[in-house]
Amino acid sequence: MKQIFRLQTIALLFVVILIASCASKPKTETTEKSVTENWIQLFNGTNLNDWQIKFKGEELGVNYNNTFSVEDSLLRVSYENWTEWNGKFGHIFYKDEFSHYRLRVEYRFVGEQVKNGPGWAFRNNGLMLHGQSAASMELDQDFPVSLEVQLLGGNGTDERSTMNVCTPGTNIVMDSVLIEQHCTNSNSKTYHGDDWVTVEVEVHGGGIVRHFVEGVEVMHYEKPQLDPRAPYYQKLLPADGSIIITKGTISLQAESHNTDFRKIELLVLEE
Repeated sequence: MKQIFRLQTIALLFVVILIASCASKPKTETTEKSVTENWIQLFNGTNLNDWQIKFKGEELGVNYNNTFSVEDSLLRVSYENWTEWNGKFGHIFYKDEFSHYRLRVEYRFVGEQVKNGPGWAFRNNGLMLHGQSAASMELDQDFPVSLEVQLLGGNGTDERSTMNVCTPGTNIVMDSVLIEQHCTNSNSKTYHGDDWVTVEVEVHGGGIVRHFVEGVEVMHYEKPQLDPRAPYYQKLLPADGSIIITKGTISLQAESHNTDFRKIELLVLEE
């Protein structure tokens, strides 16, 4: 009798588990569908058709020394056609503006810095967010008014964080304090060598901005705004007089060091 009872108990448990499994399956499928994310590939791996180029001292659209190119499915910032650095900072702008989004980028620094490049620009690039349009930049303007999510590489020895924030023509607020200094460091570790690094930025319009390196948050701030001290302040101040920046362009830099990008993708977030 004990053996029969044991078999009946096992059979009953099996039926209960089977029913629970069947009942939970539709819920699992629903959950999977609900978290499907529609990432936009800003860089298509083939060409630069969706991008605009602006170099200091050059008209819009001039790709000075063919610095920006696509090779081996990579967007490359290359100084192979430069003899030496001459102060021509460059930026490549995506065609559309965004407000609430998550931007994911994979980058690496390669090779040597171009001759006579600025010391601070060694293994230095940036993601320029909430920026002015390429067309609105002055002929001899160095950088677009924007938030610069600074990408930095190490020299093999010294500590040097990446995903810092710099503010050309802008200010930010951290811990309820207005930050007017140009650059503020993140808490990231140093990335030496030519390895790929994956970074993300979560932007909520004129609200909070978060920086991530390899999935770990390394800094955050809020209320990106125009800096009244900057030379382009009056030009970019909107008609309503609000200094808070709620949207803008996304661009990459050319600051004298070779940089490769193999992924640039964006997820639009709800406002």
